[in-house]
Amino acid sequence: MSTSLSVRDGSSDELSQLGRLLVKIYAALPGFPTPDEHPGYYEMLANIARFAEKPGARVLVALSEHNELAGGVVYFGDMSQYGSGGLATSVQDASGIRLLGVDPAFRGMGVGKALTLACIELARESGHSQVILHTTKAMQLAWGMYEKLGFVRSEDLDFSQQGLQVYGFRLKL
Repeated sequence: MSTSLSVRDGSSDELSQLGRLLVKIYAALPGFPTPDEHPGYYEMLANIARFAEKPGARVLVALSEHNELAGGVVYFGDMSQYGSGGLATSVQDASGIRLLGVDPAFRGMGVGKALTLACIELARESGHSQVILHTTKAMQLAWGMYEKLGFVRSEDLDFSQQGLQVYGFRLKL
């Protein structure tokens, strides 16, 4: 399998496929709430395309050279649209990243990194001074990747969502 990827805004069909993929990925995370425990969260994942309707938001997909959907992420150029708990939605001069997911068949091929770097580039193009994201203990692969890219823990962004501890990270640009 090739590691040649392209990252761009997803089409309607790709976003429908991405929604199904994200539900599968997040439901399989050990220690992460199940669809029965957090049905609203999984409904949001399934309907990922709705984020593209928000001001300043884009849903990006990573595609293999054979146009296979390898993963996706939501970029927020307007933190008021970010939709998390805590104070992240009030942070000025920032972009946000949410709901990164990589198809297990493409793990280890740089898909998550390519999606994250695309969001960082969009933040730079917007003139923002920082990028904010959140993750959980169940998402250790992503957590490590973010730290390797220069994101640092920002406890002021932490919050709890229905008993799940969510951890904030910042990358200064």
